[in-house]
Amino acid sequence: MSKKILITGGAGFIGSNFVHYIVNKYPDYTVYVVDSLTYAGNLDNIPREFFDLPNFHFVEGTITDELLMKKLTAKADVVVHFAAESHVSYSIQNVSVFVETNVKGTQVICEAVKENVVERFINISSSEVYGSALTVPMDENHPLLPYSPYAASKIGAERMVYAYYKTFNIPAVIIRPFNNYGSYQHIEKVIPRFITQALSGERLTVHDDGLQSRDWLYVEDSCAAIDKAVHGNIDNLKGESINIGTGKDTSILKIAEMILEYTGKPRDFISIGDTRPGQVDQHLSSTEKARDLLEWKASTEFSQGLARTIDWYQKNPLWWQKLRKIELSHTL
Repeated sequence: MSKKILITGGAGFIGSNFVHYIVNKYPDYTVYVVDSLTYAGNLDNIPREFFDLPNFHFVEGTITDELLMKKLTAKADVVVHFAAESHVSYSIQNVSVFVETNVKGTQVICEAVKENVVERFINISSSEVYGSALTVPMDENHPLLPYSPYAASKIGAERMVYAYYKTFNIPAVIIRPFNNYGSYQHIEKVIPRFITQALSGERLTVHDDGLQSRDWLYVEDSCAAIDKAVHGNIDNLKGESINIGTGKDTSILKIAEMILEYTGKPRDFISIGDTRPGQVDQHLSSTEKARDLLEWKASTEFSQGLARTIDWYQKNPLWWQKLRKIELSHTL
């Protein structure tokens, strides 16, 4: 049965990859995308040919716009909410922006979902809500101990969604992706930053000793998991918070070494930087709940996904060089 899907933040990294995934896999679905096109939202992330499709609709707007969100939600069977401010370091400098977008914006969408009859509302959160691992692997009952204002704002968004589920019975599901990587990721994030620095012949800065480790999830695997949340039995899923990760972790230093090896650069391109505020020491996802409720598990090994990602940045220099020019202009 054909669906009508509203995707917020659909010009961002994971959001745009999900747009690609849905449009290509379900060509009969009607897709509405809303994005405010801030620095991380980029129309270049969406293929030009999508805009010519009669069942694809893009709207430039913010999720804090109550009238707009009610209007768009009224057209949808499913709402998948990616839109968020997401840069940990930026959140330390601009806390109020993160609270406004991530908490208030999510509340606006919850209200729109409450007022309109939708089949389900998928809220995309983040593993950052856990802080650094107290136990590994980190399951969904791990304490929520945010290390940054970004993480705190995502907890606020999650709790708002859960409150609307408990109070108003909205059909909400919370997905907590671990560290995504892949094509179309902004160069502010560590993997695309390392890749583009290596391709530009620049040194890679690793903070502290670089032994901080993460569970790295290839973005196409993430899209497949969210697809399962969109199409799974909502009676089993609503009200649940579900991790999506691989159950394996890799250190920042190891990633830098792998990227340098793949791009043919010497290991001494690595330099050691200062401590990065808000950085967690370890993230490692449990996988049982996603397996049981979504019938999903990650299928891409990290070395394979990293190679695909490096290849994409090698083949799309104009995409990331434009971002580097913007970054440079902001530092001058």
